[in-house]
Amino acid sequence: MKLRLKKNSFIKEIIALVNSGYEAETPQLLIPINLAREFGLWPPPTQAIETMFNTAGGPLKVWIIRKAAKVSVITEDISSEEVDIDLVISHLTDEPLISDMLAGTLQIAIEDIAEGYWRFRWEPKEKIRKTLKPFYYS
Repeated sequence: MKLRLKKNSFIKEIIALVNSGYEAETPQLLIPINLAREFGLWPPPTQAIETMFNTAGGPLKVWIIRKAAKVSVITEDISSEEVDIDLVISHLTDEPLISDMLAGTLQIAIEDIAEGYWRFRWEPKEKIRKTLKPFYYS
C-alpha cells in the first residue's frame, strides 16, 4: 500500500507491504538501507539501537530508531490519520515492511491476503481496496 512517510520536513511517498508475521511491540516500519539513506538515517545515527530480530530465515541485525518518523496510508480517495512510528533499518530487505502493530494502529483490515484485498476498519465491508504492485529499493 502507499504510505506518506515524514521525517521532519522530508516527505516521501513509498509502497510498503503489510507483513502479518512481523510482530512488534510498537508501530514499526522496516526499511532498506537505500531508503534510510534518503532520510539521512544511514549510517545509523547515534540514537539508533542495534539489535537482532529472530526471523523465519534466521537472525537479522537491524537498527531501531524510536519515534523517528510519522506515517499515514494514502489512497486515491482518502488517507488515514498520521501516526508516530519507529523506523527499523535492515541491510537485507529491499522493500518496506509494515509490522502487525503498525497495521493495527493505521486501522488496516486485511480482507484477502493472497489476493491483496484490504480496507480501513472504519469503512463498510463492501469497500474493498486492492494492494499496489511492490516497489523495490535495491
